[in-house]
Amino acid sequence: MKETLKVLNELKEKGLIQDYAIGGAIAALRWIEPFFTQDLDVFILLKDKEKKEVIDLSPIYEYLKSKGYEWKGHWVVIEGVPVDIFPADPLEKEAIEQAQETEYEGIKTKVIIPEYLIALFLRAGRNKDYRKIEMLLEQCQINKEKLQKILGQYGLDGKFKEFEKKGYGR
Repeated sequence: MKETLKVLNELKEKGLIQDYAIGGAIAALRWIEPFFTQDLDVFILLKDKEKKEVIDLSPIYEYLKSKGYEWKGHWVVIEGVPVDIFPADPLEKEAIEQAQETEYEGIKTKVIIPEYLIALFLRAGRNKDYRKIEMLLEQCQINKEKLQKILGQYGLDGKFKEFEKKGYGR
């Protein structure tokens, strides 16, 4: 993972991306007890601030390919770690901007905070995502006011009420 983070930081240093933050299950592991996951989800902000109809990730992929990294299914395998790279939508952009800076084995990185992870997992809506939300609610100090603001802003408050109705998070 350390070497993978070095490569992601290189993308930022080379100007191929503006910023990034780790999301998904790996981010959840920063906040809760360990569980199995097979990939690293990385949400990125692109340097080009213009709004485009088509998002072009080819400079990033070409750079990674030039360094010898290959694709396995939908992942690019960087230093042995399968990585999903997602250009950020508005919720993910805000999550990156609010992400907590941390270090992993001496390598600086950013990890999405629990309130945004809950919103992102809720939006994905899979059973495994609901289990992660439940673990975050049980094991973290959640800023409920911040969470409610995020859920309301992105139209997820109804989904959260349904989540609670189903008995999750108790």
